[in-house]
Amino acid sequence: MSVVSKERANAKPFELLLNQQQISRRIAQLGKEISHDYAHSTPVVVGVLKGCVVFLADLIRHIKLPMELEFVSAASYRHGKTQEKEIRLSSELPISIKGRDVLIVEGVVDSGRTVAAILKEFKKMEPASMEIVTLIDKPGSHRKKLSIKYKGFTVGNEFLIGYGLDNTQKYRNLPFIGKMIDD
Repeated sequence: MSVVSKERANAKPFELLLNQQQISRRIAQLGKEISHDYAHSTPVVVGVLKGCVVFLADLIRHIKLPMELEFVSAASYRHGKTQEKEIRLSSELPISIKGRDVLIVEGVVDSGRTVAAILKEFKKMEPASMEIVTLIDKPGSHRKKLSIKYKGFTVGNEFLIGYGLDNTQKYRNLPFIGKMIDD
């Protein structure tokens, strides 16, 4: 059996939750909202790696104003579907965000611990404002009180894959979002 065949044989079952067209339409709307809200600003858009990459790439093409783009790395899932106790933040921003409008872009806000840790660190840098942008919000899973201004979709507590979201670093490249089905 080839490596590709073995990989396919071990694929996890899932069901479609959001198709490409639904995702594309919502991202265009979010880009329009952000463009309107920041029309007199040059926001710093900070992507939270790795889950934001596909969403962020599409989102910034719909933001019709000058902006700067940076990334931060944060991890709470390192071994599949179980969250780690400690959030690991790495990568410092190479620019100053003091007095700047900052948009923190996440692929999914699950427990909220990752974005809360980032907000706490960024607050020390004295930005003018900070808002969260997420493709997927799971409010039923939040362990931290969060105010999320820009949400693509609100879902339940399902484990999702695709469109940048992974299971053990796999499935990020799916062009849709699927809900994992437990074996």
